[in-house]
Amino acid sequence: MQKIIPNLWFDSEAEEAAQFYTSLFPGSETGTITRYGKEGFEIHGQPEGAVLTVDFELAGFRMTGLNGGPLFKFTPAISFFVVCETEAETDALWQKLSESGKVLMELGKYNWSEKYGWVADKYGLSWQITLGHLQDAGQKITPSFLFVGDQYGRAEEAIDLYTSVFKDSEIVNIFRGEAAGPQGREPVLYGQFQLSGESFVAMDGAGEHNYSFTEGLSLMVNCGSQEEVDYFWEKLTDGGEESQCGWLKDKFGVSWQIVPSVLNEMMKDPDPEKVARVTKAFLQMQKFDIRRLEEAYQGR
Repeated sequence: MQKIIPNLWFDSEAEEAAQFYTSLFPGSETGTITRYGKEGFEIHGQPEGAVLTVDFELAGFRMTGLNGGPLFKFTPAISFFVVCETEAETDALWQKLSESGKVLMELGKYNWSEKYGWVADKYGLSWQITLGHLQDAGQKITPSFLFVGDQYGRAEEAIDLYTSVFKDSEIVNIFRGEAAGPQGREPVLYGQFQLSGESFVAMDGAGEHNYSFTEGLSLMVNCGSQEEVDYFWEKLTDGGEESQCGWLKDKFGVSWQIVPSVLNEMMKDPDPEKVARVTKAFLQMQKFDIRRLEEAYQGR
């Protein structure tokens, strides 16, 4: 089971976007769709029956789309690195993602790749497309962090923290620049690491950038117990900040959702009254409390 699942915040296009993304990659599919009920309207403002979340897989990599209104936007601070093994695949994917999107780096030859480009698609989500070998990347689609602005020079610090927090983690490689950054370390040109067996990339981005990490793209951690919820909440809020409904920001400004797996199952229940009770309960929480969620689910 995938431990860390990227969560994409949309205004109202989550289902449409999931269908678009699954059309781009072989071996992809949409999964469970949850919908808003009456409960919590004064908070979320979404009409009853509107799509809340859409689960989907891209080339075997799980993601979730969330319709939350126009509060948050995607930025290039977190993008998805995609390895294509042929030029034809590279060109076709680039053409589809760049349509009605915004090119950040033109598709072409660079020092690090025979063919590479960076694009924000029509929903604003950023993708780095490269011609390469899948065995070198570890997985087809890899989340990539870019540390810019006040966070510039902290990529290696983040890699160290994340690999210390998650089990089955390791630093695969780090390529550094020569000049020391503001944190006293050489900036990371490219760092590859694994968290709970999943591949991630982190880089430092020099120069002026008018963006940073936002809740538009968060990382959802599936937890099997209250002990695990407590562990990740404590580790990732250290130096960061707590928020509502299982959300938090770590000390780098990256957003995480610490979610008990049982909550996902509760929200899929066909009984709308059970879902409403659970929704009412979790809307009052910061860190999730499994016992209270189960009591609400059972109507106690």
